[in-house]
Amino acid sequence: MPTAILTGQPVPGSSLENDLRTLGFDVRAATDAADAETLLAAVPADQRVAVVDARFVGHVHALRLGLTDPRFDAAAIPGAVTARPAARAALAGALRTARGDASSGSVVVGIVADRVAELLGTGLHRPELGELVAVVPRDPQARNEARQSVASVDDEAIRLRTAVKSRDGFFTTYCISPYSRYLARWCARRGLTPNQVTTASLVTALIAAGCAATGTRPGFVAAGLLLLFSFVLDCTDGQLARYSLQYSTLGAWLDATFDRAKEYAYYAGLALGAARGGDDVWALALGAMILQTCRHVVDFSFNEANIDSTAANTSPTAALSGKLDSVGWTVWLRRMIVLPIGERWAMIAVLTALTTPRITFYVLLIGCAFAACYTTAGRVLRSVTRRAQRSERALRALTDLTDSGPLAELLARLPARPPFGSRLLVALPGAALLVAAAWTAGYGSWWPVLAAVLYVLTSGAAVALPLKGALDWLVPPLLRAAEYGTVLILAAKADVNGALPAAFGLVAAVAYHHYDTVYRIRGDAGAPPHWLVRAIGGHEGRTLLVTVLAALLAAEDFKVALTALAVAVALVVLFESIRYWVTAHRRGAPAVHDEGEPA
Repeated sequence: MPTAILTGQPVPGSSLENDLRTLGFDVRAATDAADAETLLAAVPADQRVAVVDARFVGHVHALRLGLTDPRFDAAAIPGAVTARPAARAALAGALRTARGDASSGSVVVGIVADRVAELLGTGLHRPELGELVAVVPRDPQARNEARQSVASVDDEAIRLRTAVKSRDGFFTTYCISPYSRYLARWCARRGLTPNQVTTASLVTALIAAGCAATGTRPGFVAAGLLLLFSFVLDCTDGQLARYSLQYSTLGAWLDATFDRAKEYAYYAGLALGAARGGDDVWALALGAMILQTCRHVVDFSFNEANIDSTAANTSPTAALSGKLDSVGWTVWLRRMIVLPIGERWAMIAVLTALTTPRITFYVLLIGCAFAACYTTAGRVLRSVTRRAQRSERALRALTDLTDSGPLAELLARLPARPPFGSRLLVALPGAALLVAAAWTAGYGSWWPVLAAVLYVLTSGAAVALPLKGALDWLVPPLLRAAEYGTVLILAAKADVNGALPAAFGLVAAVAYHHYDTVYRIRGDAGAPPHWLVRAIGGHEGRTLLVTVLAALLAAEDFKVALTALAVAVALVVLFESIRYWVTAHRRGAPAVHDEGEPA
């Protein structure tokens, strides 16, 4: 249990002690800085400690924001400061300094908490309180005025409003969040955690996929409704985390990973349902998954390439974007046309209920292709008109996102270096020839194998030097498109029942590994271990292996080989991913919460 140390004389009629207990603190009183230091030393080193001025007047939610947020090692609001175990030493040192100042008369007992906050300095989080009140009145008149200010502001309404993500899509903002925030509060009052709501969302989406797999109209209608309800729960888990400040590393990973699992499982359910009706849409389902994954990799790669950029974005494209943002309706229009998760799932749900899986995938592919072209074109224009020095962290992240295996690493060690400045120009010919060879050659041909060898050479050369070019952030999504597209084309060329579902499973397993790489980088944990990348071959090794299997094996045997490869990759990456994230959670890794672009 966290401990709150009240400094100074208690104020008659104050609810501060009860408010702190409501937030889960064990409250202890200290008469001066020396007494506070003694009480601090008595608290176990693995527990949070807060030091609060006994004269504090403010909203309970202000205390909650300042003293209980797990994302920060140290935080403060006027009259209160808190430290998690990692910042306990700094808090102890600050109290010692405050005690010394108090003995010389420079600090009085009543402002110890503010002095502690000042001395902690760098790394101290100060939350934005907005309309919330948090003050230390100096006299009875100021105290009465502060209490009136507290009474005039409904902190519960502010808590509900701020539980909603500050930047979200149109559908989520106007069709989901107006009521899902109340569902989040209902969950909080019953002790439910965000991770439990996230899991409920996953289960609901899997049931929706099962309903779609029935291939009946009632099943499709139920699937659409359940998919929408799954999205409501998906919004609720984040709002619950913000409402109750229940952030965690494990929770952020579960939320991001389950979003992808839900959507792609639903694609598979639609494909199974269509097959029951005699329509084979597995190629469309796999194409939709590939397109959506490549869109995400474009987002991740661009953001990581520019996360620590040293130059301001003064490009004409950025200027135009700023002008458009000043016109209200254009903001929502631009958010809608990129088909974020809310709009995308709503479209899928409606089309599932009213049309066929084939029509659903056609519309989804067209919409996502347009969104991909729109966002990628804008980012390309920003990149070529912007002059920025890419940080070492960004270069390392881009290299990790390429997922280069042992073959590429071997080529990168060779003394020869390609003459081109842009790594994209090195990788592009091999990737294009690989997809073209798989598309034009018949099943069993060795031309795709030869193209895959060239792909290994060009992709290895592309990562031989850092990805510093203006457009080199496109290398990771280019490699994803080449690998996934080759698997899709070869499975379709095999033209046997079960080959495309096996390819769907393989691409899903590999895509999970690529998403997991992104989430580790975002959490400042770096890429997955080298042994894992080597064990599953890297993108170039897997691509070469699939083309060799297609050339050597009969179509039926190729289907079995794809299935075995999918199972092997899935087992390895799932084991390592789950092991890592559970261990990080138990180790007390810093809590994170992603407020980025809607996925």
